[in-house]
Amino acid sequence: MLYDAYEWQRSWLASASAMATVGANWLNNPSNPFAYLGGGPVMASALEVFAHASASRGKPAFALDTTIVDGRAVAVTEEIVLQLPFGQLKRFRREGVEGGPRLLIAAPMSGHFATLLRGTVERMLPFADVYVTDWRDAKLVPLADGQFDLDDYIDYLVAFLEAIGPDAGDGGDGPRGAHMLAVCQPSVPCLAATALMSADANPCRPRTLTMMGGPIDTREAPTAVNTLATERPFAWFEQNVIATVPMLYPGAGRRVYPGFLQLGGFMTMNLGNHMMSHYELFKHLVTGDGESADATKRFYDEYRSVCDMTAEFYLQTIDTVFQTHALPRGTMTHRGRPVDLGAIADVGLLAIEGERDDISGLGQTRAALTCATSLPEAHKRYHMAEGVGHYGIFNGSKWRERIAPVVEEWITAHG
Repeated sequence: MLYDAYEWQRSWLASASAMATVGANWLNNPSNPFAYLGGGPVMASALEVFAHASASRGKPAFALDTTIVDGRAVAVTEEIVLQLPFGQLKRFRREGVEGGPRLLIAAPMSGHFATLLRGTVERMLPFADVYVTDWRDAKLVPLADGQFDLDDYIDYLVAFLEAIGPDAGDGGDGPRGAHMLAVCQPSVPCLAATALMSADANPCRPRTLTMMGGPIDTREAPTAVNTLATERPFAWFEQNVIATVPMLYPGAGRRVYPGFLQLGGFMTMNLGNHMMSHYELFKHLVTGDGESADATKRFYDEYRSVCDMTAEFYLQTIDTVFQTHALPRGTMTHRGRPVDLGAIADVGLLAIEGERDDISGLGQTRAALTCATSLPEAHKRYHMAEGVGHYGIFNGSKWRERIAPVVEEWITAHG
């Protein structure tokens, strides 16, 4: 019923958005005399804000066609290296550029598409041969393709690293895999995969793992997100936030945590800020500041583009990461096998946190360095980005100018 009600609302809003767009275009038409009246631009701007806020959205495109390498423009093409039922390994091939560090960026499976990391990928392209985990919307995956949980996420990471393959063993330390960068939620499965691959002496284990704003140990500086996950029993989540995909999608019958619920939660956490952003958008449109208005629209085009997670992945994450704190306590298992962070002995670990992060509090990501008990201190580094919130860790000017150089320096030092 929950998903059906949402689909009804979405269909209604899509029609209302289309009508509002027609009205805004009519009021903005130079041949329309009402466009020159005092109330015309105001009403047109209000209709445009409503149309944009209520429009339906699908999966955005990365649209990264070029980058700058050594001062020259280089064409970028996307290619699929490995395709699996719930996600694919995507590479951004820089035409005519050979060599350089190989970097796997692990995108969160938290209600948004991998394109949320467009700014992350764009900033790293001049420096590295970039790959990204491109997850599928669970409602589009047929039931015949099976389930997908946190264990499967770890398996996918191992498969992706193995698909990228080992290097030639520069520095005399034998063959090693690509560098890996985890943004927020995947910090936990990325660290677990690194431990498992290290225990197996897998030649494709990452050279470095950078974790940015990740919930490694949510007992440290709990945020509103952590509190929500712990103040209710596990059964509450099973009964109240899991829905069944309706018949109009390929994944009909699959149990999911809907993306619209995740988006609603994020919007509610900072409702005042989102309302002010839309008011500012309205003012930009009234005054004709198209550049500022378009920047706000681009942000919300991405922010409102959401996808579903499988119920088993969501519920296992709630239990393992937020309620039992299995990884930092040393009780996490992968398909019955203990995940021993002490097995990590030669992977460079970089933990990055934002001073103003209201999703992963200070200390939650840094905990990974303490848990890796066998790793020499020279292979550990911590960076706290002053004045940076959660999304600023991996997007925006502070990411580009202050945080990305730290990541590049760490990768270069362990290349």
